[in-house]
Amino acid sequence: MTVQAGIPAPDFELPDETGKLHRLAEYRGRVVVLYFYPKDDTTGCTTEACNFRDDYSAYQQAGVVILGVSPDNTKSHAKFKAKYGLPFPLLADVGHGVCALYGVWGLKKFMGREYEGVLRTTFLISEEGKILKVFEKVKPAEHSSEILAILQNQ
Repeated sequence: MTVQAGIPAPDFELPDETGKLHRLAEYRGRVVVLYFYPKDDTTGCTTEACNFRDDYSAYQQAGVVILGVSPDNTKSHAKFKAKYGLPFPLLADVGHGVCALYGVWGLKKFMGREYEGVLRTTFLISEEGKILKVFEKVKPAEHSSEILAILQNQ
């Protein structure tokens, strides 16, 4: 199944940096920014997370939930979150099952080397739990403002 705009967002349950379980279905009634990123505390992932952090009050005013997901473990997420003061949950998809469910686990290339990993992708999910928009090949520095512009035009 390809996760695309117009279909229900696949439900899942993952622990955050404190071990608390988050189930996507619990956020019905609120718009959700579900963003998948490759690795804690790397350049692009830090840029993306810090931009969401810097714009967080605008998301809060709009009643939007931000959930970050990567294959890192809860301990790594806790360090990353504390280091950069991230105000939203980071979910640990250690076996990358949710990444696979959303179709964001795949072949990547870096410096001529091929490997499997997270394809940086964000899903904007409606209050009813449907995918509103899929953002592929995200540019970390511009992504948060791109989402906010879309939210303001709805």
